[in-house]
Amino acid sequence: MAGLPDHLLRRSAEARAKAEGRDVEEILAEMKGEAPPAKAEAAPAAEPAPAPPAESTPPPVAPPASGNGARNLEAESADTGVPVPLLQRAMEARAKKEGRELVTAGAPAAAAPATAEAPASAAPAAAPAAPPAIPEGVTTQRLLTVVKAGAIQQVKTSPTDKVSVWPHLLAIEFVALMAVTAFLIIFSVFVDAPLLEFANFNEQPNPSKAPWYFLGLQELLSYFDPQVAGVLIPTLGAVGLAIIPYVDKNPAVKPADRKLAIMIFSFFLFASAILTIYGSFFRGPGFNFSFPWVDGIFFDF
Repeated sequence: MAGLPDHLLRRSAEARAKAEGRDVEEILAEMKGEAPPAKAEAAPAAEPAPAPPAESTPPPVAPPASGNGARNLEAESADTGVPVPLLQRAMEARAKKEGRELVTAGAPAAAAPATAEAPASAAPAAAPAAPPAIPEGVTTQRLLTVVKAGAIQQVKTSPTDKVSVWPHLLAIEFVALMAVTAFLIIFSVFVDAPLLEFANFNEQPNPSKAPWYFLGLQELLSYFDPQVAGVLIPTLGAVGLAIIPYVDKNPAVKPADRKLAIMIFSFFLFASAILTIYGSFFRGPGFNFSFPWVDGIFFDF
């Protein structure tokens, strides 16, 4: 175990003590080559311990000590290869745990430690000593390193769903225009338009209704003056639809984020639809109100 830092030796001793059910300090002393520490529940000092048999393993040899009972750290460092600062730190930690003063070579011997029968609170507390500086040439290592956890999934910016008007939008609209035009030309060649007979000014239909796309305006004429129903209201509607992009400048493209624009457009759409349906199916002779399920439908599709 020579050359290992003290905190690594202690962690190894704790793991071994937990596996074997032994004392940590006893295993730590064996790993350092020191004498095992005395236990509080050992036999009284008056009764001598029995001598070990000749064939048993000899106990580990205690490190050399000075004449006053202090440990010689320089000699231990030369024998075990452990640096002197690490031995000093181990002695300080052990002395602090056992509640006694630290004695090294050259220092006067301290008072005798408290007996096993005395309570632990009676032992004088050792003053905390500053850890010695790490000498040059000694490299310390950490067993564990805290690494900042990173996200498993990378959050990227959502792609934008905007395209340019030219050529993307106009190209599609031009293709759709050519397809509809070709369909109408081919359809008009094979199918005749449902035209009525020539107009007879002496026999006018009752009610006389405009085409379906003008029935909304004709319905307004039954409520307002022709100047209001035919000029003012259509003009205000067209201007209102034209200024929507200038009033609502929201750049969002999702319908949930365009509540103002959807509200304005829905108002014009439902208003025109209601007026057209009302004028087509609920107006009878004389352009009076009638129920289509009672009087019939006065409208040619």
